[in-house]
Amino acid sequence: MSIRKSPADRIFEVVNTLILLGVVAITLYPLLYVAFASLSDPAQIAAWRGVLWAPLGFSTAAYKAVFDNPFIYIGYRNTLFYVIVGTAANMLMTILGAYCLSRQNVMWKRPISLLIVFTLFFSGGLIPSFLLVAKTLDWVDSPLAVIVPGLINTFNLLVLRTAFEAVPPSLEEAARMDGANDFTILFKVIVPLSLPSIAVITLFYAVGHWNAFFSALIYFRNVELFPLQLILRQILIANDTQNMTAGTSSGDVEAIATTIKYAIIMVATLPILFVYPFAQRYFVKGVMVGGVKE
Repeated sequence: MSIRKSPADRIFEVVNTLILLGVVAITLYPLLYVAFASLSDPAQIAAWRGVLWAPLGFSTAAYKAVFDNPFIYIGYRNTLFYVIVGTAANMLMTILGAYCLSRQNVMWKRPISLLIVFTLFFSGGLIPSFLLVAKTLDWVDSPLAVIVPGLINTFNLLVLRTAFEAVPPSLEEAARMDGANDFTILFKVIVPLSLPSIAVITLFYAVGHWNAFFSALIYFRNVELFPLQLILRQILIANDTQNMTAGTSSGDVEAIATTIKYAIIMVATLPILFVYPFAQRYFVKGVMVGGVKE
């Protein structure tokens, strides 16, 4: 039986749809502009001023220059390493911590939880962190400097703890009666039932590692360890496009340098952007687990 909508409901739906379409347009257009500009003719895009709805004279010269730069491949290699290894370490430690905090019989559970929540609002700051990582631990030019300090994100830990608390205690009791220990209960009972939340947290960590550059900027001196975002930063902010415009006439250097910057942004953004459609179905279910108590 269909529910008859009142005129007010129809007006609300129309207004709501228009507002959301406007938000989509505002969010999507900058990415489309960069994509169109990266595929445009360098001379035309350098002289263009205004809204861009399509590439101006289709050209892939910028992408050719980008992929001819060996530092792009170095950045991709390092970023994939940091994403894979860092996310795996993040998830292992976060899952273990969330399981401990979600159990009812843990000693000093409340004080420990309060100390963890405290880190959401206060931290030691950049200088103490640098002294610890660079001076005490001597992790300069070491991948450990960008993986270990952020091993557990407090917000992700609390979200996953809530998801684990939503698993019925009767399942844990049944597993213990069958002789299961805590590791068996965690990885054979809790984790399989919390996969939506785990998928969301995994995506959060992976995106964080993909976009991270600040820790690498502070602790890395060797360009062979630079992640893709740090190489992107050098090209965009330091205007370091000379090694990608070799062989270009002096009059075209500035023009193609502009399209190279747009192409670099697309190359660094698209891979992680393609992950979202596959993880979208987990978002609402994963983050909202534990939001409603029965």
